[in-house]
Amino acid sequence: MAEQILKVNGVEICAESFGKPTDPAILLIMGAQMSMVWWEEEFCQRIADAGRFVIRFDNRDVGRSTTYEVGQPGYTFEDMADDAVHVLDAFGVQQAHIVGMSMGGMLTQIMALRHPERVHTISLHATSNFAPDLPPIDSKLMEYFSNMGEINWENEQEVLEVAVASSKVLIGSKHPFDEVRVRELAQIDIARSNHYASKNNHAFVTSGETYLMRTGEIAVPALVIHGTEDLLIPFAHALHLADTIPGADLLTLEGTGHELPHGEWDVVIEAILKHTQEKEQ
Repeated sequence: MAEQILKVNGVEICAESFGKPTDPAILLIMGAQMSMVWWEEEFCQRIADAGRFVIRFDNRDVGRSTTYEVGQPGYTFEDMADDAVHVLDAFGVQQAHIVGMSMGGMLTQIMALRHPERVHTISLHATSNFAPDLPPIDSKLMEYFSNMGEINWENEQEVLEVAVASSKVLIGSKHPFDEVRVRELAQIDIARSNHYASKNNHAFVTSGETYLMRTGEIAVPALVIHGTEDLLIPFAHALHLADTIPGADLLTLEGTGHELPHGEWDVVIEAILKHTQEKEQ
């Protein structure tokens, strides 16, 4: 199905679906500053071909969804989790399997606690509940972003190069950096964005803590997926999530960073399909 603009929760959200609406639904929620195109079409279609109705969408401030003045997001993480529920409403889905990456995994946890009746299972990729005793972002990564300097957000070529370089620094050692693929996705991301610089608002979004403190109360089946070489959200966060959420399963991606490389698609897709199939029965 082609992209469509949904008027939900008082804003416009761009969404797209793959597969048959009669199949079990999987809602994909991407991470901070990333539009839905980073859930690649082939990835979505492979899951749909296995018998799932896959929905991906642009969070606020990325892609073709509503944007805000940079530095002044007019919403909270709870609002973003509610957006996801309204996307399900728009597609006529009463209950879905939710797959969230990074910030999308935070929203997935909030959704599972705030709207448990709408959530069948959750899969949490490269994310955390950010408990205070967990390790921070790796110092090498912090140094890299601290030394980036000012970016001219009106210069598309400069923005493209920054996007590619930022993706490269997040990868692990197992899979080579696919610069051609990342550059192509970044070009699509920039071209289809209402206001690309607004993606920076995700760093200013607040709230959500009252839910993330309660992840031990999540009562739906959970699958935690995480790379051992994630510098942004260290692997210890995954171990903590898997230990905190009752009955959670852990899929460890050895040598993988804060990424979803093509070389891990087979194992990740198989795990998501198995997780969602078992819970459908």
